[in-house]
Amino acid sequence: MDDIRETIDRLLPDLIALRHDLHAHPELGFEEHHTAEQVAEWLSRHGIDVRTGVAKTGVVGTLRGEQGNGDCVAFRADMDALPIEEQNDLPYRSRHAGKMHACGHDGHTAMLLGAAAVLAQYRHRLRGTVRFFFQPSEESVSGAKAMLEEGVLDEMRPQWMVALHGRPGMPLGSVGIRAGAIMASADTFDIWLMGRGGHAALPHLSDDPVLAGAHLVQALHGIVGRETSPGNPMVLSVTQFHAGNAYNVLPQQVHLAGTVRCLKEEMRVKASERIREMAEATARLWHVQSRFEWHSGTPVTVNAPSVAELIAQVAEEAFGREQLVWLEEPLMGAEDFAYFAQAVPAAMFFLGLGDVADLHTACFDFPDAALPFGVEMFVRLAVEQLAV
Repeated sequence: MDDIRETIDRLLPDLIALRHDLHAHPELGFEEHHTAEQVAEWLSRHGIDVRTGVAKTGVVGTLRGEQGNGDCVAFRADMDALPIEEQNDLPYRSRHAGKMHACGHDGHTAMLLGAAAVLAQYRHRLRGTVRFFFQPSEESVSGAKAMLEEGVLDEMRPQWMVALHGRPGMPLGSVGIRAGAIMASADTFDIWLMGRGGHAALPHLSDDPVLAGAHLVQALHGIVGRETSPGNPMVLSVTQFHAGNAYNVLPQQVHLAGTVRCLKEEMRVKASERIREMAEATARLWHVQSRFEWHSGTPVTVNAPSVAELIAQVAEEAFGREQLVWLEEPLMGAEDFAYFAQAVPAAMFFLGLGDVADLHTACFDFPDAALPFGVEMFVRLAVEQLAV
């Protein structure tokens, strides 16, 4: 299969056109109807069995090798966009106001579709099955769980599962990988502080929840600085503080909200307990009432060592040792691929995008030059497991 790159090169113009179409038509979580139609049409055109309507807008493709029964391997790409107004001046810029592919899911989807098309041309050399999962609603960290609840892995359990994510700042086409935790958990919280409001000129006659809330923000950030080990990272960010709507009125209520990122399950439990305790203690200190809600989100994304080693081996063979990056630290961002990784041996790797704008910004655009690298990684991983 030495002609893999030639096959990818022939496919590349169609793949770029497809990504541009996806970029121009971004859709939020569980609204990916146009994207799902494009995915299903592409897979069908290349002779791959297609199932649509999985977890509302998800698509599953199944490619059976012609060398008989064997292992099953699986890949996942996310399809949804973000609620951001695009600022790029591109012929294929977003046509949907307030929505854009600011996280590169258009690129992820295009690369996996490219790999599906290439592998379809090699089906006569494959023993076993390749499954392609096109997942909705990654940004709300709910799509993977929804697909699993519909039993997508139970139909045909893969030996392993792989996903990638584009990463600005890493050299173009490089592969970043590590065994163990590669991305953090992500939980959120809400806190309400309630008390007597009053006239701003007479603060001694009120309880001033704003002052209580200001003290609570400072106290919460002390959890990371004084109650967690530097070797066991946790990120706590208060991202919302809502109070009042007049210059001369002390409000009756303050609402705080934020997020917590951890790399170990026990830290998630500790964070929830300590935030609740601090909210209650601050409320008592300032004579107000408190209400606390914790919302469990995605767990830690943990790479199975055997799958991480396979990715590293394939990347080094394909692109050279200089393009393989063993990551010393995980990212504190979160990924709902974590749910797949809890169900089967799995790993996620980062694909270098070079010097481009950061993810989740209004100027990000997945570079077309990165597409062939991602396609080749998916193809070679499947070939390594299934080719005869």
